[in-house]
Amino acid sequence: MTTASDALAAAADAARLAPSVHNTQPWRWVVRGDTLELSAVPERQLREQDADGRLMVLSCGAALHHALVALAAEGWRCEVERPAGEPLAVVRAVEHTPADPHDMHRLQLLRVRRTDRRAVTEEPVTPEVLEALAAGARRGGARLHVLDRDQVLQLAVMIEHSGEAQRRDERMRAETAGWVGGERPGGTGVPASALPVENPRTTVAERDFGVPGTLAAGEGHDNAANYAILYGDGDERPDWLAAGEALGELWLTATGRGAAVLPLSSPVELEFTRAALRRMLGDVGWPYLVLRLGVADPEHAGPPHTPRLTSEEVITVEE
Repeated sequence: MTTASDALAAAADAARLAPSVHNTQPWRWVVRGDTLELSAVPERQLREQDADGRLMVLSCGAALHHALVALAAEGWRCEVERPAGEPLAVVRAVEHTPADPHDMHRLQLLRVRRTDRRAVTEEPVTPEVLEALAAGARRGGARLHVLDRDQVLQLAVMIEHSGEAQRRDERMRAETAGWVGGERPGGTGVPASALPVENPRTTVAERDFGVPGTLAAGEGHDNAANYAILYGDGDERPDWLAAGEALGELWLTATGRGAAVLPLSSPVELEFTRAALRRMLGDVGWPYLVLRLGVADPEHAGPPHTPRLTSEEVITVEE
């Protein structure tokens, strides 16, 4: 039987597939016997676009979700502590049992998940799938508010304003250029192969990274897409970590049901747009991310997976 230490190291390795803002992968794992510690890596934080570290910690939460899915797929029951500081989480392997095929299937879904910035099809996401995604967010520790048509138009204006503000900010432009575009031999960032040649024709504009991509944008529009706010009750580091776990669970659910998820982080990167999102929630929650939900074109292969740091760069195994 695989030892707890080996299983935890394998789970941390599987977590390298987790989504992160600009594919920064801002996490570090330490395996100590039967425990696995997760910490944020400030060196890979977006200092201009994420000065408070919300998106950094949220990204770490998605990695934590992936690690726990991987452990369950191997039959490990775990206990998780989530301190308010560092480390962000401590996972303790408690008991090994025969693996459940359902848990094994969940891990396979994470392996095929990807971020797809192409236009979605004219097929709408069904109410049943939307409810399943909302349930996934709740299991992860957050909630999902699907915007109505008027709110989508408000979101479009909001993103236009945030995009203009960021384009005028020289430091933000420079930071984006350091993480996005071209080839990414260092294992982080968003390569040109994952960016559309031109932004799709959409009511709600996608982020203009200011660099050329090589991915066909698609012929559709976002008329059939749903837009939603991932939110929760608090706005502190434990809440951001839970938001990342919720994103991971929601995205896993979407992948299993043929839905496409595109996180839009620009509205939460600026204080005035975060406040506007909070007003959309009736001031009853704190926004963590905006999500585009749609159905991808099954006739066209999705973009390639973005690069990843090596295991040695993100995992330390202590004897």
